[in-house]
Amino acid sequence: MNKILLKRHPFKLLPSDKRVILRSFLPGRSELIKAIIERVDMLDDEEVESQLAVVRRDFGKRHYHIDAQLMRHYELVRRHIRNPGALSDPRKFLIGALFSGEYALESAALFNPSMVAHPNQDDAPEGGLRFIMSLRATGEGHISSIEFRAGTIEASGKISLDKVSRYVSPPEVIPDPTYHKPSFILKLGEMGLHHGFVIDALKELPEHFTLGELERNLTAMSRKPHARSHHFDRALEFIKWLADSNYDIQFSDQLAVSERIIFPVSLNEAKGIEDARFVRFTEDDGTVTYNATYTAYNGHNILPQFIRTKDFLHFSILTLNGDGVQNKGMALFPRRINGRYAMLSRQDDENLLIMFSHSPHHWSNPQVILRPEQPWECVKIGNCGSPIETEAGWLVVTHGVGPMREYSIGAVLLDLDDPTRVIGRLSKPLLSAEAGEREGYVPNVVYTCGAMLHGETLILPYAISDRATVIATTPLGPLLAALQAKA
Repeated sequence: MNKILLKRHPFKLLPSDKRVILRSFLPGRSELIKAIIERVDMLDDEEVESQLAVVRRDFGKRHYHIDAQLMRHYELVRRHIRNPGALSDPRKFLIGALFSGEYALESAALFNPSMVAHPNQDDAPEGGLRFIMSLRATGEGHISSIEFRAGTIEASGKISLDKVSRYVSPPEVIPDPTYHKPSFILKLGEMGLHHGFVIDALKELPEHFTLGELERNLTAMSRKPHARSHHFDRALEFIKWLADSNYDIQFSDQLAVSERIIFPVSLNEAKGIEDARFVRFTEDDGTVTYNATYTAYNGHNILPQFIRTKDFLHFSILTLNGDGVQNKGMALFPRRINGRYAMLSRQDDENLLIMFSHSPHHWSNPQVILRPEQPWECVKIGNCGSPIETEAGWLVVTHGVGPMREYSIGAVLLDLDDPTRVIGRLSKPLLSAEAGEREGYVPNVVYTCGAMLHGETLILPYAISDRATVIATTPLGPLLAALQAKA
């Protein structure tokens, strides 16, 4: 059997506490908000200008367009101001600054990468490839977000990253997103909301409706005399939660890839957007989109979510439906199989499962295809990103948890036409933590959310001990030979 040769490349992506965004900082009680605003009212114009000058001096070079960001945070508290029309712009900016705070996105960790081909290959070298890598960034309070890096793989196999900007900019949240009514109603049903007034609130809406149309319908429903009840209020709460969980965001095309950050927007992901598994998906008609699943965390519960983009500038964030949408580790196949979408998953927190669907947003009836077998995966197994298509079959990079809660990376080969059939699996890890990789936020862990092929080489970005990210490569041929030998 050919020996699998693994090469670790000589660079490391370390977390930095210099990359910060401005977040709104709002006290929990409206009385406190009003008290802060009243203290600004007591300042004369000269004091306002002086304090604002200090803010611009100390923070202006740390953020793009800081005044625009301060104004957005001012708008969040505008309703607490008696006569907002009488305020000067400097006073508004200062109020915005008082309700702002910096957040170091990756001060704790920069890890769990996935890698896909860049949608724009114009600058790729001959025989090479441009790529985009997503990363889970974690800062204070263990709040996770998605960062990006761009880089190049040369024909020689050399891998380099574009220069990383010290600036980070969140996207604009598109104010009036569109929803698909059948999927919306289906999700409400899964949440236990089958009440007639829920259907009444939505039946007048078109098949694709906007947030504004939904809000107007709900307002009209709430004004009906019979509407107010515990059941109605609960339904209203969940409808609004579901709407907020589906949104669109847009980055400026002037931002470099490393300057784009997807930070939690909705309440269901308030404590983190975790472990995005990006895949370059090709539809039957040749249309290409970049899709990802991720885990939304609100501090108490987790929820698998879906991201769709064509250019890494405009993103749609969507909830998923079906009884198979649970736990972590969902990973979409890069194309349909026999007319259906396919998804790997781990609903039981132990085994590797697969699901098929005619919609990328509805998943049910998972079936187990792989169970823990070797000591290094004895606790549980799961995928490490979307399957990779090869002539020999679907190559699935896996993770296994063994003694001392050590995470290792393995590999499995599935049949191309029937991926429920396992052709082979490695009996030993493809990659385990070695000296210098064991220490970190969570010791003894190597983990990835998505590898990719370049020619006959598997490019494997991976995180070390939930702290930093490195890249390894291995020739595809010997790996496939080892997997087929296990058939």
